[in-house]
Amino acid sequence: MASIASHLLGCGAVRFGRFTLTSGAESPYYVDVKAATTDPSVLRPIADEMARLADEHGPFDAVAGMELGAVPIATAVSLATGLPLLVVRKAAKGHGTGKRIEGRDPAGLRVFVVEDVTTTAGSTVECVGVLRDAGAHVSHASVVVDRESGGDAALSAIDVALLPLARASELLDTPEAKAALAAADAEATA
Repeated sequence: MASIASHLLGCGAVRFGRFTLTSGAESPYYVDVKAATTDPSVLRPIADEMARLADEHGPFDAVAGMELGAVPIATAVSLATGLPLLVVRKAAKGHGTGKRIEGRDPAGLRVFVVEDVTTTAGSTVECVGVLRDAGAHVSHASVVVDRESGGDAALSAIDVALLPLARASELLDTPEAKAALAAADAEATA
């Protein structure tokens, strides 16, 4: 079976150039996990691997993800595990019930959090906080890609273990990636 890193590289989810990340940091590469999660041939192995991790580190009562990037992943993991799905909104709805968490009441549930990419883990930390404030128990979060920029430490600080499917160092350790990064670096210094 191909690694998640090879799936991401194969579908063109890893891009090179100049990018501003959600964290505000600039990067010579971008991991467009949406390019992967909109492709069923890549989303399925992502979901299967996260389901395996949930089984290995569980038991869990639900799977959750923050809108927008984690929703297809959380949905696929929910289907792969049979666990109920919780969707955490970035902000409470301004209409209807005003919920921040969609799905069943998370109070007392052991929740497996999933995310697309983590840099500093700000979104994942926020997601965990929202779930914990609602009474959920969160001990593990799985991400498709850990950019290895402090996310692991940020989650560890709130007693959450990070379970990445791929790390940036793995994605960037190819001849093509090294050449693209060198070209981007040369362009930036020119």
